[in-house]
Amino acid sequence: MRCDDLLDRVYEFSGTGDAPLLLRLRIRLHCLFCPQCAQELERFHLVQDVLRNDFLPPGADFADAVMARLEAENPAMFDAGEESDGIYDETEGVSLRFWVVTGLILLFSLSSSFFGMDFIKVAVRESSSYLLPLGITIGAVLTCYGAIFIGSHIKELSERFGLR
Repeated sequence: MRCDDLLDRVYEFSGTGDAPLLLRLRIRLHCLFCPQCAQELERFHLVQDVLRNDFLPPGADFADAVMARLEAENPAMFDAGEESDGIYDETEGVSLRFWVVTGLILLFSLSSSFFGMDFIKVAVRESSSYLLPLGITIGAVLTCYGAIFIGSHIKELSERFGLR
């Protein structure tokens, strides 16, 4: 990738969103070997950050005005007297503690399912081929649970681990 093509691609995808993964990898690889482009890309990101955050003063938020008017018209709807039980919070969803406890119970129940079977009779009759579908089922359930957990907590996890 030539330097002019690289900067054109960076400028092309700067206002519309994320560039495709392959293009981002090519840009990073090029910047690894070309210090001029790396410096230009760094300047571009700094200018973008300044324009996005510091250039214009923050204006009045439309959502705050709407919520203030709704509260004025119907104060009973905004009673602060109700407390959350810690399992479900309207702004956050299901709490992290609830997810971890449920995951541990799920993991324990799936792994302890072996204890309820008579393994000697099953092993003699089926050899060890019965373990494959059982292992696939346990793996699929845990993978789906992990994917749902990550998907529902993507913002908190990306902030915690410093991902963009």
